[in-house]
Parts: sequence; C-alpha cells; structure tokens
Amino acid sequence: MSMKFDIFLSICQNEVDGHIPTERTMFENFFSQVKLADDLGFKTAWLAETHLSCQVQKRNPAAVIPNFKGEIGLNTDVLQLAHLVFSQTKQINIGSAIRNILCNGGPLAHAEAVKTFLTLHSLHHKSDRLLELGFAAGRFPFSNRPYGIKPRNKTEEVAWPALNGRIFLQATEIFLRALKGEVIASKDITPIELTRPLFRSDEDWNKVVDTFKNEFGASDPIDAIPIKSFWDFDEVGVIPFDAPLDYLRLTIGAHWAEAHETANRYMPCGVFNLSITPPEVIEATHKRMKETYHKDGGEWTRSCMPRTVLVFISDDPQLSVEENNKIARKKAKAANEAYWSAIQGTIDPKKIEMAVDNALVGHPDQVLEQMKERFDPEDRLMLWFDFNNHNNEDVCSSMKSFMEKVSPKV
Repeated sequence: MSMKFDIFLSICQNEVDGHIPTERTMFENFFSQVKLADDLGFKTAWLAETHLSCQVQKRNPAAVIPNFKGEIGLNTDVLQLAHLVFSQTKQINIGSAIRNILCNGGPLAHAEAVKTFLTLHSLHHKSDRLLELGFAAGRFPFSNRPYGIKPRNKTEEVAWPALNGRIFLQATEIFLRALKGEVIASKDITPIELTRPLFRSDEDWNKVVDTFKNEFGASDPIDAIPIKSFWDFDEVGVIPFDAPLDYLRLTIGAHWAEAHETANRYMPCGVFNLSITPPEVIEATHKRMKETYHKDGGEWTRSCMPRTVLVFISDDPQLSVEENNKIARKKAKAANEAYWSAIQGTIDPKKIEMAVDNALVGHPDQVLEQMKERFDPEDRLMLWFDFNNHNNEDVCSSMKSFMEKVSPKV
C-alpha cells in the first residue's frame, strides 16, 4: 500500500490583497480545480461546508470572527455539489469536510438526505464513485443556534462547554442508527447525563450542581444531572430504506476517543486529523482505532485517517531550487499571516512560524524531502492548495507540480 493523495477545496470567499471574488467566481474556480484534480489522479476531493453568513453574524453581540472579511465558505450542501461534480468528472470521489449534523434539521434530516443522495447516485454512476461523508458538530455555534442547539435553561448555560460534546455524541448515535436502517424513537437513544468526569475541575462541576439545585429546587446530593434530549420523536424509519450504503464511507470530525468509539459502535467511521497533531498522538490514535474500528469496515489502515496539509509549492524553471524555496516560504508566511489576522484579529509570530513549518513548502524536491521526513509511506493526505489564494491559475499550477513532480517519487 502506498501514500494516498486527496485534495481539500475550501471555497473560502475571504478578502485577499484587498479583493473579495464574487460567489460565481468562487464556484467557477472550484469546478476548474476539481475537474483538474480528477484528471491529475487525486483520489477524493474533500469540500469544506459552512452554514449561515459570517458577515451577517458579525452584526450580533457575540461575533465569532469580527475581523474576517468575506465568507469562511460558500458550500452549504455537499450532496448537491456532489451530483454536479460526479456528472463532470470520471473517477474522483467526493467528500465533506465536514457536514454539520446538528443544524438544518438535525441528525434524522441528515440521514434522510444522505440516503436519498445514495439512492439517486446509484442510478447514474458506477459503484466505484464514493461519497466520503465527514461529519461533526460544525465549527461555529451560531450555525446551530437557529435550530435549537443552544442552552434552554440556566443549568445548561453553565454546563454548555461539557454539554455541547454530549449533544454531538447523541446526534451521532441518531444519525448512524437511522442511516443504517434502524427504526428508532428518542427513548431508544442513549440519554445525556452530566457527571463530574465530564468537567475540567471540581469548581466547574460544582457551579453546575449549584445552578441545578437553585433552578430546580433539588436538595439531595447530586452525582448526575439528567439532560432532556434535544430531539424528541416517536418511532421513525428513514427512507429510502434500500439506499445502497456501499457507496458511502464515513469519517468523524471529532478529536476525542469517546466520539470515535461511539460512532464505530454503529458503523465503520474513519477519523480526521491535522498535520499539526503531534506524531505521538497520531500513532496512539492509529493503535487505538485498530481495536475500536467497526468490524464491518474490515481492518483499520492508515488511510482511514485523512490528514489535512497546506501546500505552498514553487516550481519556476528560471529560478534555482533555493530561490524557489524562498519564494514558497514567503508565500506561505504571507498567506498564514493574512488568514490568521482575519480570524483572530492579531498575529502570533510563533504560531505563524509553526503553521509554515507544518506545511509542505518549497520547490518540488524540497516538498518531497519534507514528506519523506514527516509522513508514513501509507498515510493519506488531504492537500490544501487554495489556502488564502484566489488565483485559480496559480492554484492549478501548484496542483500539477505536486502530482507530476512529487507524487510519483513518494
């Protein structure tokens, strides 16, 4: 088995050098890049997914990225985009990185949408064209709040940092059990219960207990606090029942072990990770997943963990290798400074240097050496070429340089 190369396409409509492209231009660039990725032999195109406008959200008191100009992403539904991409390409798979299963109706609605997609997809495409569905709780809470995923009382408000993760675990159970065809009611789902181990300190736990006592008049010692489900439903079955799950591969976008174990209790689920994750954490996750991975998925392999990596490649034949290396590093530093300044409102030089060092940066020969040093020969990489870059020609050129001059030598 050899290293696998996927591509990550952000469709991020942010300001770069004072310019924000139109939505139409962003989607035109996307289709240009995904069709080229298909021709070049990338295995899967992972598409970022975003919900509700960041710019409109900035008008509210709790703006999450007040300095960001533009939209963090324009793709709101990978299933609709996938139909179009499959019709215009020959072999590439389509993935979501990630699909938020809390918003837009919650886990039942998403299970139904995925099963409908798989059914329609099976009517028109060969079985080797897969939907690689990455799912999680979403990056920004404001995307979930309009759909009721927010504190409903004072106890939940105080407990929210811990409760939020439990809600996602419950959504994961509902989503996967519905997806695999089970007939379920909310009473069949593992209930949410808050206990001391879920909190970082005794102080945090005691605040929640005191709030619960004051709010609900409890007086006895509290060891656990039950939380009413955010989804209340009688027995349901998600149609189409005969949706062909052979076309589907699942990857969970959560970093903690309990989420991986919960998902794999019901269906085989891979795990996303980042290039900045320490090597010891990567290896520990692989070791643990060999035991956790659902038996229906077969043996766990390193390709079950796609890892996002930024790529800044310079391949000007008129320049020396060293000159290309300097140009690529300068581009990587500028892109990271601009992006993180927009996200956080400030620049941390150490964080920028770390981000550049974790990227693949330089002439193709240097990028090749970096890959050999940092990655296992059987790893699976999600290569990100369009980071803070709206120059479609430049992005496509970088994609070609990598697949023609780096990939064959790995």
